[in-house]
Amino acid sequence: MAAADAAGERHQHSGSAVGQGLAPAAVGGGPAALVEPVLGADRGRWGQYSAAVARWETLTRPAPPPTDEGGRLRPEFVEWMQGLDTGWVTATPGLGRPAQLTALGNGVVPQQAARALELLAPPLGRCPRCRIR
Repeated sequence: MAAADAAGERHQHSGSAVGQGLAPAAVGGGPAALVEPVLGADRGRWGQYSAAVARWETLTRPAPPPTDEGGRLRPEFVEWMQGLDTGWVTATPGLGRPAQLTALGNGVVPQQAARALELLAPPLGRCPRCRIR
């Protein structure tokens, strides 16, 4: 996976995402891993990400175009990538493109929030100070 450092230079990370703090199910398991992606004509459009896009489309809905005519990121695409319903942010009255992208960028991906709550919530009945079991 390529990443940019503070100076904007690209470098490669070795190892799997599991070793970088992600749970194995979030990386390689779950229903998305069981779906055979359909690459078809979108292979050229999505390049190396076509398999991931096809899996996410199977679980959500068809991907909207990622950029507008000027080559700028479309908020609808970000909304789709985060797994939000169509219009969750982009159909908010009075919210322009910059504000939509800000809201989406500051938002929480629902699947990640649910997993975080699962990991952080104490199991019921195991607190040593509680009498209820």
